[in-house]
Amino acid sequence: MQQALNELQTGKYGEVRLNEPLASYTTWKIGGPADLLLIPRSKDQLIAAVRLFHELRVPWTVIGRGSNMLVADKGIRGVVIKLGAELETVRFEGSTVIVGGAYSFIKLSVMAGKEGLTGLEFAGGIPGSVGGAVYMNAGAHGSDVSRIIKQAEILLDTGELVTFQRDDLKYAYRHSILQEKPGIVTEAVFELEYGDRKEIAAAMAAYKDRRLRTQPLPLPCAGSVFRNPAGRHAAQLIEQAGLKGMRVGGAEVSTLHANFIVNTGQATADDVITLIGKVQAKILETYGIELHPEVLMVGER
Repeated sequence: MQQALNELQTGKYGEVRLNEPLASYTTWKIGGPADLLLIPRSKDQLIAAVRLFHELRVPWTVIGRGSNMLVADKGIRGVVIKLGAELETVRFEGSTVIVGGAYSFIKLSVMAGKEGLTGLEFAGGIPGSVGGAVYMNAGAHGSDVSRIIKQAEILLDTGELVTFQRDDLKYAYRHSILQEKPGIVTEAVFELEYGDRKEIAAAMAAYKDRRLRTQPLPLPCAGSVFRNPAGRHAAQLIEQAGLKGMRVGGAEVSTLHANFIVNTGQATADDVITLIGKVQAKILETYGIELHPEVLMVGER
């Protein structure tokens, strides 16, 4: 690790921050420090850094917009790579959009609508990066990434830059091959369709209104905590079990949306993990159904 630090401090790989608290980098506003936070200033620096870590066998974790992620209270050992402006690019070529992995998924949906392109309306309420959306096959309102993606550029943990076609990504419900084969999504290509701007805007406005009415957006959270079991809705099961408002420390099952756990102010990662366990136990006891988290839990407890 010291050898890697010495090399990184030359400035050739981007900005380096030691023992950087990660709570401010996540939508849950929870998380301990990274041993080392690296913010590359270009794709070339990112590639060089990953190759360095592979050579020196330094563990690394990537963070985009910090949604759908729970960072443990003791933080993350090794290097955390924070994707920023160098991968926040977007361009439209007809009905095709080529977008950087750090670009906001919500902003992309708005941009597509203004271009008169349909297919990304579902993304209007998913507060992560394009890379994160590709990684987890993010979806809502009956659609998901797998329905619109053509290909993705992936930086493997060896430092090799490769292109995965849609079928290579092995998509399933909230799953892709990237959850088994570590890599960083540096760019994605989506195939959309031309549509009516007014209809696209109306659909997005309806989705937004629904979110405002049904989701605890003013409080720090990470979106849906649990995957929906086959044929069921996690939120409905949790609500019917009477778990809305259940608390552990500063973590609370939202009284507005039962599949959200909110940070009421001073929640720790352990609070959230303990609450997740209590919800899982109650649902298993009541319905015989195992709930599986869709949030990524990283770091040292």
